[in-house]
Amino acid sequence: MIFRRPIFILAILTVLPLYAVAEAHQRSSSGPHTGNAIAEISHGEMIMIAEYRDRIIDLAAQATDTTEPFRRVLNYAQIQYAYCLWGRMPGGVTDETSPFNECSHAYLAATKAVLLSMRSMGGEAVQAEAIVSAIDAGMVLRGLALITCEFSGETFNTADIIRPSWGDVPQHPASMATLTVLAMALLAAVYCGRRLLQRIAP
Repeated sequence: MIFRRPIFILAILTVLPLYAVAEAHQRSSSGPHTGNAIAEISHGEMIMIAEYRDRIIDLAAQATDTTEPFRRVLNYAQIQYAYCLWGRMPGGVTDETSPFNECSHAYLAATKAVLLSMRSMGGEAVQAEAIVSAIDAGMVLRGLALITCEFSGETFNTADIIRPSWGDVPQHPASMATLTVLAMALLAAVYCGRRLLQRIAP
């Protein structure tokens, strides 16, 4: 279910008014020179990394022998994941036309960088290698290695936040439908809550 997190609904409340004014793929950056560079990720890699994301992040969170660049990239991966509404929007990873596709590239590219970094960590190397092998095998079996999209060659930086393209949401039926359902559910919950409070109020 895409509605598990209450914060998800709060995020929708924050961004819905921005539809008419948001710019496509808006970024917020203090300058690439202030952060850590993150290599690009292909569309095919995204699909597999997305499936292993929780396992990768859990492993990284347990790591103790870390460096500042590693922690920065891990933090960026988690921040971008939240900006991309926790990967809950339909087609965010698989649909190149999704308003959430570029920000999905960002958090998954960072997740990939975290995974590759752990291959050289003593405590995490074995598990990281196992995940890498599973991802490689999955890409071969599913023929994902050669699949690219508009953002496949795009690099990222921990100083550069990639926001969803809110202005494109009305032109993306799946995203628009999801956000509309969320808004209706929220309004219904608020209405029912107020009615309940009125009934129990002295």
